[in-house]
Amino acid sequence: MRIVLADDNMLIRAGIREILTSHSHEVIVECEDATELVTAIDEFARSGAVPDLLITDVRMPPGNTDDGLRAAIDLRSHHRDLPVLVLSAYVTGPYVQELLNDPGADGAVGCLLKENAGRIVDFLRVLDTVSGGGVVIAPEVVRYVTHADAPQGPLARLTDREREVLALVAEGRSNAEIASALFLSGVSVSKHVANVFVKLGMPRTKTTAASRPF
Repeated sequence: MRIVLADDNMLIRAGIREILTSHSHEVIVECEDATELVTAIDEFARSGAVPDLLITDVRMPPGNTDDGLRAAIDLRSHHRDLPVLVLSAYVTGPYVQELLNDPGADGAVGCLLKENAGRIVDFLRVLDTVSGGGVVIAPEVVRYVTHADAPQGPLARLTDREREVLALVAEGRSNAEIASALFLSGVSVSKHVANVFVKLGMPRTKTTAASRPF
């Protein structure tokens, strides 16, 4: 898999690069800021070689806020076949919802906590799912929006099937496990997951790690 890796922290990039290259993936370029990221992807696209996956941090220069995530959204609007995996120390809401709600892109989106990358087997499985057109969202996000103190109104918008999928995501089930449990295809699971998070929205908050996130 040909991967573009964007993070302004050199040590984090080095750690993720080591995981990727040691499992036969190729990091074709590394970016330290959002402007450099957009330029790199656009250049690959002009040469007819859009990467198989973009992995990007949310918080990056030049603004040091959510520049990486904004860059990913902009790139997806121009390069519909670009799978994006967003990594963050926080659960991010509105912009990830915008990624999921992009009418021109069917799946191929992931949102994980950075610490999840340390669970190597699960992390590699997420790369395969997202690059293959699936949707993967950290269960921490699910548990937050379904918490007893969270607003209950949006939950009423879910279909019975979406509620079933949501419950399994909250347990940390992978897309493949959900598909098996509910007798669905992987594509159907990805679409249900995307629909759930578009309907619920994802508020911004700190989270803790799950024991088995995917």
